[in-house]
Amino acid sequence: MSEISARDRKTTKGVSPRGTTARGSAPKGAALATRVLELVASGQASSRAELAQLLGAAASTISLTVAELVERGLIAEEGTQSSTGGRPRRVLRAGSTDEYAVAADVGGRHARIGVVLPGGGVGDVTNVPFEIADGPETALPLLAEHLESLAEQRGRDRLRGVGLSLPGPVDVSAGAVVLPSRMPGWNRFPVAAWLEERFGVPAVVDNDANCMAVGEQSVRPAEHRQSITVKIGSAIGAGVIADGRLYRGATGAAGDITHIRIDGGADIPCSCGNTGCLETVASGAALVRILRERGLDVASPEDVVQLATDADPEATRAVRRAGDHLGQVLAANVNFFNPDAVYLGGILSTLEPFMAAVRSQLYESCHPLVTEHLTIERAVLGADAGLVGAGLSALQRALARALGDAGGTVTGTDRTPAATPSRRD
Repeated sequence: MSEISARDRKTTKGVSPRGTTARGSAPKGAALATRVLELVASGQASSRAELAQLLGAAASTISLTVAELVERGLIAEEGTQSSTGGRPRRVLRAGSTDEYAVAADVGGRHARIGVVLPGGGVGDVTNVPFEIADGPETALPLLAEHLESLAEQRGRDRLRGVGLSLPGPVDVSAGAVVLPSRMPGWNRFPVAAWLEERFGVPAVVDNDANCMAVGEQSVRPAEHRQSITVKIGSAIGAGVIADGRLYRGATGAAGDITHIRIDGGADIPCSCGNTGCLETVASGAALVRILRERGLDVASPEDVVQLATDADPEATRAVRRAGDHLGQVLAANVNFFNPDAVYLGGILSTLEPFMAAVRSQLYESCHPLVTEHLTIERAVLGADAGLVGAGLSALQRALARALGDAGGTVTGTDRTPAATPSRRD
């Protein structure tokens, strides 16, 4: 999954972003090869026909591009899948059939780690201890040991990337967290560079909500090209998919709904320094505070979920109210963006009273045309969504680097002859 940012919107006369013409025709040359890799790596396309449909390119052009990428080892073909007519379609996947990334979705006290395959398959998933408050110098080496163990079991020579999902604002180009509220010692630490030096392969570091959005997009219907994925755990974050690609905004802060100020939280201080933010009344941490103030014995969002699951009236009422607050904020964004879907993940999304409150607010507050075909569901990948997104992003970074090492061009779709492929990491 790639992203759209201000840097992508630089244009020249007659040419629009990402290699398409001003009239919206298909990308050409290296831009086409890059988009083919993106769609196959993210799981959005697995055949030439699907690529041609999504990219608006001629079947012959797609076939030539795919053939070149297969020759370079950037795309592999295997088996067949049924089609509506004609010959069975060859199944495409990014990289060779045995390549993979190791990835981790990090929380405050633990990390979910695993192996991510091209197309989004996962394996060897487990939870390991991870104390984010210990800082990167202490926490990262311990996490790296777990990831290296996975790589040794799978085969270190086939490792192509490392992905890390972090619960804070991330400058992706720098590979570092920027001014996180609950991550002492992490500000501006070069996490991606540290991982690349340790593992010797491309590394990607991103915000947890963005990773969840990328992972969830990989298993959703191809026609769902616009979506908002919200992670509701101790904090709240959102990832935005626009035209099938992760949208970051001008400075990478797109989807930061947690600091939108709302009615009902005017006097409650937020970690950002303001008061009345969504985080102060709708997050897992907020619910812990609210229920403790009401005399309940809770210490974590997991405790809140357990109480609500057991139909505790105070917990259920607080959870419903939190869903109302989130629904109010999402309604403004849904009305503005008009997405195909809203996906909810994180621990609070497992509670039906919370989900029902969000749905109710969206249907009540959005224009009927906006909600007519709107999908509002839990993330189907559940706890693995962030892990899958981080791994897919790492694999895509590795593919892009390999394409760049090979000259970044494809014979027949660009005037520059194809370069001899260099040895891959």
